[in-house]
Amino acid sequence: MFHREGQKIILITFFFVVAVILAGQFYVLTPWLRWVLQLGSLIILILILQFFRNPKRVVNQNFDEILAPVDGKVVAIEEVEETEYFNDRRIQVSIFMSPINVHVTRYAASGEIKYSKYHPGKYLVAWHPKSSTENERTSVVIRTPKFGDVLYRQIAGAMARRIVNYAEEGDSVQQGEDAGFIKFGSRVDLFLPLDCAVTVKLNQAVVGAKTCIAVVVQKDEEREIT
Repeated sequence: MFHREGQKIILITFFFVVAVILAGQFYVLTPWLRWVLQLGSLIILILILQFFRNPKRVVNQNFDEILAPVDGKVVAIEEVEETEYFNDRRIQVSIFMSPINVHVTRYAASGEIKYSKYHPGKYLVAWHPKSSTENERTSVVIRTPKFGDVLYRQIAGAMARRIVNYAEEGDSVQQGEDAGFIKFGSRVDLFLPLDCAVTVKLNQAVVGAKTCIAVVVQKDEEREIT
């Protein structure tokens, strides 16, 4: 299954590949050159198809967990000052996506969209520390039942030139649902409350809508009641 954001480019690439193969067959007389052109065009099509793949995933929705919004590798876990929405300290968990990862963005938690904003910007490499605040990006805040407000930020990288964000203020969203897409290499940052427990480690590979990123920490008074 392929993501809807890739349908147009997949179709264009398919017709391009067919044209190259036919042209090579009838107009390129040198066998090795014909082979290189035809094989090269097929490889391009395969790469485009794998980039826009959208695997179906069964999500076990849980208000007590924040799930990975994307596939990739955890490149940062740190306490930071978040200045766009919260203006206070948050735990930032950053996930880097290489071009071979699935690039679908999925909602990390269920709740209501309280904030959604697009920011034009630079195209620094996605793992650069300043990419979170200087690159092209979208910031979305979900108000959740257990974690309160959780912000995730889609960040364009050096190769990514288009961010697709489906979140609109007032929407009710479900954990694991399709939230958007970032084309050709990028990163997503999560900004979580300080009193949650992060369950991933640096350099860990995570799977969107499957890997648990953080859990609610049970407070002492809640333990006494139970």
